[in-house]
Amino acid sequence: MGMPEVKTEFFDTHCHIQFADYQLDPVKAMIDAEDWNVTSFMAVGCALHDSQEAVNFASQHKNVWASIGLHPHEGARYIRDHHALQQFRDLANKPKVAAIGETGLDYYYENSPKLDQIKLLRFQLDLAKEHNLPLIFHVREAFDDFWPIFDEYQDLRGVVHSFTSNISDLDQVLSRGLYVGLNGIMTFTKDEKQLEAARAVPKERLLLETDAPFLTPKPFRGKICEPKYVRTVGEFLANLRGETLEDLASQTTSNAKELFRL
Repeated sequence: MGMPEVKTEFFDTHCHIQFADYQLDPVKAMIDAEDWNVTSFMAVGCALHDSQEAVNFASQHKNVWASIGLHPHEGARYIRDHHALQQFRDLANKPKVAAIGETGLDYYYENSPKLDQIKLLRFQLDLAKEHNLPLIFHVREAFDDFWPIFDEYQDLRGVVHSFTSNISDLDQVLSRGLYVGLNGIMTFTKDEKQLEAARAVPKERLLLETDAPFLTPKPFRGKICEPKYVRTVGEFLANLRGETLEDLASQTTSNAKELFRL
């Protein structure tokens, strides 16, 4: 049984289908997604190798773009590896690189020391400025340190990916002109403050994402997350926000194209 027809198309602005250990065939995952009206994809890197893979994958598919990133978890691994950092810098010149990230700060796990995370974040902010690229931010329990660093830079563009905070943090995001990426977490969270913030994101600042292979939305929990489920996220959010699915899909796809200048 096919999906009910929707007039417009969805953009998965954050997926990791290029990961070497992604347990589904990424090409088949994209074909399956198109049956669900999900037709554009941002393959997001978290380390040097999978950023290279994202660039390679995007080069082979007209509806895929790459974001090259060094995740805050990788701070200790990369910040003193000047050869790796130069290889990463070189990737920014490749065709179809549309963003830098995911980058940011993660104090929830603190897999790398805070100072190393901050240095790696600054490295990527500088690179984004140099190439006039938007950024995909991963910020977890670290906004207090993140904003002063962000505010040192002028005219940064980007999205706070996997936003799961409250109205207060949302206001900080919006006041800086950033976009807000929402994913499957919204379909299973029990936190009313997260849902309140999801309702409050202005439609012109909202992006849809899956974070595939992670964060599979209800009712598909227990399965590997796929880009097609960005439609499921959209259906949930349209209902939550009192919007039509067509309008939400159209607006969020337009937002993605504007941010990534596609």
